[in-house]
Amino acid sequence: MEGRHSRWNSQPRPRDLLRKIREFTRAMVEDLSNGRSPEIFIDRFRNYCTNPDSNCYCSFDSPKGQEILTLRRASHVRRLDVFLRVLLIVQQLLQENKHGSKRDIYYMHPSIFSDQSVVDRAINDICILLHCSRHNLNVVDIVSVARYILVVEKESVFQRLANDQFCNKNHCIVTTGRGYPDIPTRRFLGLLVDTLHLPIYCLVDCDPYGFDILSIYRFGSMQMAYDAKFLRVPEVLWLGAFPSDSDKYGLPQQCLLPLTVEDKRKTEAMLLRCYLQREAPPHWRLELQLMLERGVKFELEALSVHELNYLSEVYIPSKLQGGVHI
Repeated sequence: MEGRHSRWNSQPRPRDLLRKIREFTRAMVEDLSNGRSPEIFIDRFRNYCTNPDSNCYCSFDSPKGQEILTLRRASHVRRLDVFLRVLLIVQQLLQENKHGSKRDIYYMHPSIFSDQSVVDRAINDICILLHCSRHNLNVVDIVSVARYILVVEKESVFQRLANDQFCNKNHCIVTTGRGYPDIPTRRFLGLLVDTLHLPIYCLVDCDPYGFDILSIYRFGSMQMAYDAKFLRVPEVLWLGAFPSDSDKYGLPQQCLLPLTVEDKRKTEAMLLRCYLQREAPPHWRLELQLMLERGVKFELEALSVHELNYLSEVYIPSKLQGGVHI
């Protein structure tokens, strides 16, 4: 399984990052000394587009154009001010071999930064400029007798499986991102797959948000597109819940909820994402279209209409044994 683990190990060392920062700041000082406005070129990335009928060249590992920051534009002055202040903090942390969170950085100048999102944007720009990932992962050696990894969308389903002793009975690893997954969860799952070489399945609600969460695990998010190679787990398979499962597993009508206007809008937008045409299994798109056609959704907990442990005793085992995943 080539790639992700070696790429993680090839992150720039602190001294290399410090060298890049020195070269960058030296170039800025020279421009200012010579009466020129410094220009900072920030690559821009995207991991999908929403025009599947055109020739698409989306790729998570190559930039899609550049943004040029300059003091000649009034709208860039504040952004550059924040960028340089955060860069100075990053330099100090590297020099002192210390770690700091995004929230730590915000509270170093809260009156200047004004909002956490301002700091987040500056950190993203710095990482793109320095060609590094801000998502470090410190782990010990991983050893497991598990047969597969199961990712569930939300904590309530995780607790249901824990109460049913699902891991012990099925020799698997179960984890959750508690909705939209955070960065450590996504990176840790990638590390598990690379280290243990296990199949990985994802179990989400049968609604547009569940499908979006599934897609983030497999393809990454647009917001973090520049870091997608570290944050996507392309081995993820969709175990459920499929729109077609409501018939197969006999869910009564009262368990099915109508799609809202926002649900329909979100589903239609997701159907336009180019990776559904180019990378995702064909059934992903078919199931999403079926959800839209039927106009209903349901939660995984709805399976409890049969019995409390139906999810762990019947639904998941039948999916795995029958190879019903895509």
